[in-house]
Amino acid sequence: MKALGIDIGGSGVKGAVVDLRTGRLVSERYRLKTPSPATPKAVAQKVSQIVRHFYCKGPVGCAMPGPIKDGKLKAIANLHKSWVGERADVLFTKASGRRVTVLNDADAAGLAEMKFGAGRKQNGVVVLVTLGTGIGSALFANGCLVPNTEFGQMEIGGRTAEQRASAKVRKQKDLSWEKWAKRLESYLCRLEALLYPDLIIVGGGVSRRSKKFLPLVNTRARILPARLRNEAGIVGAALAAIRPPVR
Repeated sequence: MKALGIDIGGSGVKGAVVDLRTGRLVSERYRLKTPSPATPKAVAQKVSQIVRHFYCKGPVGCAMPGPIKDGKLKAIANLHKSWVGERADVLFTKASGRRVTVLNDADAAGLAEMKFGAGRKQNGVVVLVTLGTGIGSALFANGCLVPNTEFGQMEIGGRTAEQRASAKVRKQKDLSWEKWAKRLESYLCRLEALLYPDLIIVGGGVSRRSKKFLPLVNTRARILPARLRNEAGIVGAALAAIRPPVR
């Protein structure tokens, strides 16, 4: 079975057709620049363009930056503030002519990693964190997603975790891998104190350089780099198109 997955980010809207048996992309990724301002109508037009590009006849999944309940964004990052409260699923369905399921982007990455990546066949509690401009998170209990976690907003030392330990902060402050790893370790240890996970998966673009920092991070739980990397959002969105996660 195949489905179209679309990943909406602050700089780009990208999509591809995914083979849901293997998790592999069976088409080239098609990327459009995120409109500015990234209003609901403008982003819906981009989603429609991607659907038309692939001549998609089946369901479509869309990963978006922000917690989503009943198709509505409850908060938003990297898009226009008018998204808050917007029924994204209805908007995209009308614009594209195809049924569209929407979900949080970190949740989408988590679904992909649990099905095809570092979390495959892992029972117990699994936490995925995506390290980028901010910190996204996804939580699983025995393979079931607990949607819309925002563990990047945890307060540590008077600041949110993503203000201390995101990949963006590392670059902005020109932190060495060692210093950044200590910040990341402090954050992950706080998560461990709350959740006692069996596995922590570290995703985001920086995961491709995991050998630079993960060996420096000490956690009780096993910690692994994500395997699907930049394809995880697309693959997870495609999975959600066929079997939407419980909200």
